[in-house]
Amino acid sequence: MSANNIELELNHLKDAVAMALDYAAKLGTGAAEVAISKQQGLSVSTRLKEVETVEFNKDGALGITLFRDGCKGSSSTSDLSPEAIRQAVKAADDIARYTSADPCNGLADKALMATEFPELDLFHPWELTPAELTELAVRAETAALDADPRIKNSDGASANAHTGIKVYGNSHGFLHGYCSSRYSLSCVLIGEEDNGDMQRDYDYSVSRRFGELWAPELVGQKAAAKTLSRLGARKITTGKLPVLFAPEVATGLIGHLIGAISGSSLYRKSSFLQDAIHTRIFPEWFSIKEQPHLQAGLASAAYDAEGVATRERDIIQAGVLETYLLTAYSARKLGLTDTGHAGGIYNWTLSDSGMDFDELVRQMGTGLIVTEVMGQGVNSVTGDYSRGAAGFYVENGEILYPVEEITIAGNLKDMYRNIQAVSCDRDLRSSIRTGGILLGEMKIAGN
Repeated sequence: MSANNIELELNHLKDAVAMALDYAAKLGTGAAEVAISKQQGLSVSTRLKEVETVEFNKDGALGITLFRDGCKGSSSTSDLSPEAIRQAVKAADDIARYTSADPCNGLADKALMATEFPELDLFHPWELTPAELTELAVRAETAALDADPRIKNSDGASANAHTGIKVYGNSHGFLHGYCSSRYSLSCVLIGEEDNGDMQRDYDYSVSRRFGELWAPELVGQKAAAKTLSRLGARKITTGKLPVLFAPEVATGLIGHLIGAISGSSLYRKSSFLQDAIHTRIFPEWFSIKEQPHLQAGLASAAYDAEGVATRERDIIQAGVLETYLLTAYSARKLGLTDTGHAGGIYNWTLSDSGMDFDELVRQMGTGLIVTEVMGQGVNSVTGDYSRGAAGFYVENGEILYPVEEITIAGNLKDMYRNIQAVSCDRDLRSSIRTGGILLGEMKIAGN
């Protein structure tokens, strides 16, 4: 999607949303909201420096939800002609007439709607051809395969470029849209020792701006280094050890917090942090700040999926849980105030301990670095945590050898309270911006 026609397309989608809302009002519905998204992208994957797939996607759909006396009906259409939109609105209204009433249904409160729309620098269109993306993927693979004779094979490289438009409107008079872009490059490799031991690993780069992606050679070299470092992996003895989660795995550890403090988990009473608001669940030095308006942030937005204004807030302050993550519906179910989290979170940044990852390895002394977790062994109700893992065994602050086929276990409540440090070299490639996280102790099941 080029910059030249983006304004026309944005206005066209706004007109479609306004048309749907106008027709819903003529039907006499209590309230309505309409969202439309349109994406365009190009993805190229290679394997052993040969093109495997070239995919071009261009799609979009308008979704409408109507509310009538506490009843809710929804429908969608990818056809944005006036007649198709009218049919979609009528279908949603017909559904609403036959659904059960729920007093918590409805739009988010009008007073919470966003009225200011800061420029967040999310849209950086860059015209790329399949040949150009292919070159990037091949360069990444070439650098990886040339890095060491033990890199015997490749699971492929992928280069992607996507742009999109989102528009949202509702019966409160809210109508706004914005554009965004995202580019990525990844490489997956297989290494093999002479004795037949094989390991697989990857690395990637992602950015709103094409020019800020890592050089393809760097992506390939990083993927090769990670793969080679895993060769010769072994089990370790069952016991209890300090555990240092690498940044890319630490995001998942904090991701369990998101589910636990989300309104849907709380009103269903399926959270291990039920009634934990304003209590200390992390060490006193630990904090998480949400920053929705970071320039070019991967999870930046001026408003959520219901039009509620996003704002900077403390999720965790001095170890204390300061807020739940609520939508309009979950807030009403809980008798609380909507926090503007319909659709997810916005750039969580963890506090750090002033040391980089290597310094945390030395501080840990003897323990386990976890670079990969597997399986779904997390109980959201009790917080019990048990997952397969791989990584590195550390002794006297030095990595001795890679580790595989082990299980790490604990309870998330205890794990959160037992965080000893967070490294300052944050991974900025996701909505959770954190360095490595050091836990004082976990159960390790091995030999």
